[in-house]
Amino acid sequence: MSWQPRRVTSVETLEAGPVGALGALLDSGAPVPVAGDVLPPLWHWVALPRWPLSSVIGVDGHPRRGDFLPPIDLPRRMFAGGETTFHGDLRVGAEVVRESEVVSVEEKTGRSGRLAVVTVVTKLLDASQDDLLVEERQDLIYREAAPVPTSFPEPGAASTLSPAGPPLVAEDDGWRFVTDPTLLMRFSAATANPHRIHYDWPYATRVEGYPGLVVHGPLSALVLAEALRLAHPDRSVRRLRHRNTAPLFCGDPAHVRIDSPDPDTAEVALRRPDGTALAGLTADLAPTSP
Repeated sequence: MSWQPRRVTSVETLEAGPVGALGALLDSGAPVPVAGDVLPPLWHWVALPRWPLSSVIGVDGHPRRGDFLPPIDLPRRMFAGGETTFHGDLRVGAEVVRESEVVSVEEKTGRSGRLAVVTVVTKLLDASQDDLLVEERQDLIYREAAPVPTSFPEPGAASTLSPAGPPLVAEDDGWRFVTDPTLLMRFSAATANPHRIHYDWPYATRVEGYPGLVVHGPLSALVLAEALRLAHPDRSVRRLRHRNTAPLFCGDPAHVRIDSPDPDTAEVALRRPDGTALAGLTADLAPTSP
């Protein structure tokens, strides 16, 4: 193919509006950052929204491939995980330089058929001093389409889901992670994510063959990071490694649990009630600066 990776550079503002939207969505009781405050880990995913032009949207809701991302012909897309290193503080209202580049495209054949792993590296720099603040790797997986369903889930099951309230509900051994269609729609809007599997029930079930709406991979990672912030308000995060291993569907039960093997490390896991791993996060911690 003639496509070649290119570096995309832009100057952007860490917007207060989407940050407030995420704070309202999480509704955790923790302080919501305002202008001048330091962003909690991974909140830059909402503070730097990037809406695509309507003219470039593809069938799945994402921009058609072949510009920044390679022209892969595999239809199913999944946010598989990545790693984020925090070299400095991101503050609401500050200007940053964002540099993004596709650094690798690897095609494989797995148990479910062909797949491709696309790795994107992004750097965020202080726009005034050119200091590196955040360095991030994200892994995207593209898979073959699922077989065309011969029967479809009953949409009534989704239409009766009432707003569940805050997504993290404290329990004795962690938190319940509860989802509903409104939560998924609000997160799609806060993160400028137009992927139809998160809000379009007919598309998710009848085209991509899922049993229901798919909970965003970034939402799962952010919820794990938020649980860590609630559990360790006196610690700051220097590095996060996160991975999504199985999809969670809207309304399905899931549980968040934190294991801290030592004061400088924390493991956060999202699992189904039967123990199936859905997502995991490993954090390198340090004392919060006074």
